[in-house]
Amino acid sequence: MTAPTSLRTFLEIPYDQMEVMNLEAKAQRIDRVDAEKVKKERIKYLESEKRIKAVTVCFTDLEGRLHMLDYDKKFLLKSFDNLTFDGSSIRGFSVQAESDLRLGIDWSAFYWLPSDVFGPGKVLVFGEVFGRDGRTYEGDLRGCLKKFLAERFEKDGSICYAANEIEGFLFKGRDAERHFHETGRFEYVSTGGYYHSLPSDPLRTFIDAAAEAQRAMGFTNEKDHPEVAPSQFEMNFSYAEALIAADQFQLYKLLCRQIAARMDMTASFLPKPVVGINGSGAHTNISVGKGKTNLFYDKKGQDGVSKLAWQFIDRTLNAGSDLCLVLNPSVNAYRRLDPHFEAPNQIKVSPVDRGSMIRIPLGNEKSARIEVRSVGPDTNIYMTLYALFRTGFEGPDADAKDEAKRTRTRFLPDNIFDSIRLFKQSEWMRQLFGERVHDKFAELKLAQAERCPKALGTMVKASEVQFHHEVTNQYLWNRF
Repeated sequence: MTAPTSLRTFLEIPYDQMEVMNLEAKAQRIDRVDAEKVKKERIKYLESEKRIKAVTVCFTDLEGRLHMLDYDKKFLLKSFDNLTFDGSSIRGFSVQAESDLRLGIDWSAFYWLPSDVFGPGKVLVFGEVFGRDGRTYEGDLRGCLKKFLAERFEKDGSICYAANEIEGFLFKGRDAERHFHETGRFEYVSTGGYYHSLPSDPLRTFIDAAAEAQRAMGFTNEKDHPEVAPSQFEMNFSYAEALIAADQFQLYKLLCRQIAARMDMTASFLPKPVVGINGSGAHTNISVGKGKTNLFYDKKGQDGVSKLAWQFIDRTLNAGSDLCLVLNPSVNAYRRLDPHFEAPNQIKVSPVDRGSMIRIPLGNEKSARIEVRSVGPDTNIYMTLYALFRTGFEGPDADAKDEAKRTRTRFLPDNIFDSIRLFKQSEWMRQLFGERVHDKFAELKLAQAERCPKALGTMVKASEVQFHHEVTNQYLWNRF
């Protein structure tokens, strides 16, 4: 028997007040307020706010799944500097013989949560994974991205920015992906299409609820709308520093899934859950700034962008095939790279052609950027941003002797097996991630691929959903 709600006094914050609190915390990250000062503020707040019962600490594994641990607040305050977990239980992390990993707290990445979505009395903070030696764990790509961004800023004051346009589908019923092997189909909640959805439509109701929660969490919303395909949605939030953008990417998917489940529906981020219609992407806009100057803008430059931007473009295209597995890490992702459905499968750049891997959107001194269109919504966003920025700054340039290779039309791999092979052969990918992470990621992707037919065919197969890395079905995976 549960206690009457009148006996509980757990924290519940109105949405408008919560937005102010989350935006203030976000501003501290942007202003680079001293980490020790932020830590003391957060601890003091947790100690004084008696209505908080638990702190959710989250981290992302190598494949991009978000993991969450709820710590009793009083326990966390006593033990935050000595948190450990079993890394061998996380696919892609440590092996059983060296399983213990440390979990630190990134106090700057602190969020107040909507109580109607996550329950009252909880706050969320992102964790940092460390090895036994106290250094950033190589499989924690959030930690690797954070370290890289800090080093870039320390070196010359440059700041990396990103924004993702994350598409998804809304299907009838809870856990629709988990039950796909039983039903063989997904059911739309709406067939309205691009920009069209009546206010009472279930898709519109879902979008409104998710947008309200995101706004309250400090995302700084821009626009939201139904997408081209039936039951498809997209909600955009503002450009941000790369680590903030990546954290919001993970929270966006978490919020969407949670809100959909509360409505007895499923928010799916499979790249192509239904054939014959447009798939879902996560077009990734990136740029580099210094102070208030956008280093990607040049009014007189080709297509309005600078030499630095073109350096990023050339190096990313040069590594396009090698990067493909990072940007498209599932069997299902290769269904989306279909030229008949606005798919970015050509390794080229264009200001207008949406079939290009990279597009140069119209921009000015504030908005000039490049858009990497081939990123799927099921990517490990920390891994993707780390790879894109490091490749742009440090990646190998195309050999002058390979001019013919650069100018002819080249295509991204059309299946995961070819993508794995190219990734494994790439010296740049091995240098980028280190030998251990490089080999482990390829191993994980091959394990998933070998559970699915090599030829995609015209029907979505149960196995490509059942063994997708974001579908929670540990029981089914182990029954293979």
